[in-house]
Amino acid sequence: MSLTRRAALAASLLAPPALAQEAWPARPIRMVLPYAPGGATDVICRLIADRLSTRLPQRVVVENRTGAGGNIGAGAVARSAPDGYTLLFTNNGHAVNKLLYAQLDYDPEKDLVPVSIVAESPMLLIVPSGRPWRSLADFVAAVRAAPNRYSYGTTGGGGTLQLVSLLLLQAAGLQMTDVPYRGAGPAYLDLVAGTLDMLYDASAGALPLVREGKVRALAVSTPQRAAALPDVPSVTEAYPDAAFSVWQTILAPAGTPAPILARLHAELRAVMAEEGLRSRLAELGVERLVGNSPAEAASYIAAETRRWPAIFRAAGIQAQ
Repeated sequence: MSLTRRAALAASLLAPPALAQEAWPARPIRMVLPYAPGGATDVICRLIADRLSTRLPQRVVVENRTGAGGNIGAGAVARSAPDGYTLLFTNNGHAVNKLLYAQLDYDPEKDLVPVSIVAESPMLLIVPSGRPWRSLADFVAAVRAAPNRYSYGTTGGGGTLQLVSLLLLQAAGLQMTDVPYRGAGPAYLDLVAGTLDMLYDASAGALPLVREGKVRALAVSTPQRAAALPDVPSVTEAYPDAAFSVWQTILAPAGTPAPILARLHAELRAVMAEEGLRSRLAELGVERLVGNSPAEAASYIAAETRRWPAIFRAAGIQAQ
């Protein structure tokens, strides 16, 4: 545990009795989102925060705090007082940050504890509609025949677009050129124009283009086919090791009292049972609402964290 983290924990333990016994929550809760507004994680975060605000006696206020692949926001939460008033809403990037950044000012595994895994969503492997590829097998055959001729889009930095693409490339033995973008939006423009050959992105962003015929979906990343595209096969039907889900989680500073974590988890479960929220998240491509316990979420994240070192080594990705 970092020195700043230990100091914050010590301060909470030495708090005056009146403050220590304060009924939680007695003031607004800040939920830090370490990514820019507008993405799928941002939208899901705000929906969850809005619904939690109707159940708790205080509002849950979302704060976008971006930078360094999510580490600016995550580090700020990790150094906050463990009193339940500062939370982190993040995604898969949490499991790979230690592999990408040689010098972090917090420890993702020790300085933050999970409240719950919120949701899982598939990603869609999409290609320009003008390409002749009608199936994943067609695509793989073409790429294998011309190593590094074809390109795929990512946002770099261990983002979900890069992670899911690495899994497919390694599982299928493909060599492609990584084209980094500042966001998925510019990558979509190039994909539709045919200057980019492949993009693996969240279904919420890809579905409208698929339905309009501007791009073609060849596979979904989850082991199960997506309800929105039942005719599109799972990538695991050909490559079991390429399975991938986008997941979101809520975390709190280490040392947050167990009763607060339990209350947060209970309220989150109640929110996730609301039909209106479930329908809205389904529209965004969320296939599964999880809502597991803090202990189950910790095991889930630990398994995800163990998955990536070998994949990054094989891809030649080193911490910077």
